[in-house]
Amino acid sequence: MKSHRIVSIVACGLIMQLLSGTAVRGDKPASDAAKKEAVYRMYADYKKEFPKVTDISARQAMALQDRGEAVFVDTRKPAEMAVSTLPGAVSQQEFLNHRDRYTAKTVITYCTISYRSGVFARDLAAQGITVINLQGGILAWILEGGTVYDAQGQPIRRVHVYGEKWNYAAEGYESVTFSMWEQMF
Repeated sequence: MKSHRIVSIVACGLIMQLLSGTAVRGDKPASDAAKKEAVYRMYADYKKEFPKVTDISARQAMALQDRGEAVFVDTRKPAEMAVSTLPGAVSQQEFLNHRDRYTAKTVITYCTISYRSGVFARDLAAQGITVINLQGGILAWILEGGTVYDAQGQPIRRVHVYGEKWNYAAEGYESVTFSMWEQMF
């Protein structure tokens, strides 16, 4: 009887962690090199959903951004974007509403690991709109040494990782997740 109560308490605790977005899924790699490997491996698997979409590495995207030749389109939800974004990123809706503003730039889509942005890029390509997808998303960006910014444009060491499965933030970064309820909106 006592063991059933303990099991019930533990199960309730795990359910609450899952609902709050704080559950831990096994051991994660400790080094940034191992995290990079995991991020790129996950992205390669996701890439099967949009094989014709052109990719760009974080390092190549940084070089374009440094020369003022890139605009980043963040395909994440507003709550995720509020945590941090790539430099000068615009929302998916902003891009769609004002595409003509960005014709002189290389348009690079991204999200946490670039699955959602890859699907967005694939859908745009079907409409004849060419964009490039950031390989490995914001996680690859910070793991390759890129900087992210808060809503005021200040550098910040915090990143939304969508969920524990994608919790591969670079060392020195705070990982932020939201509850399943918050992720719906």
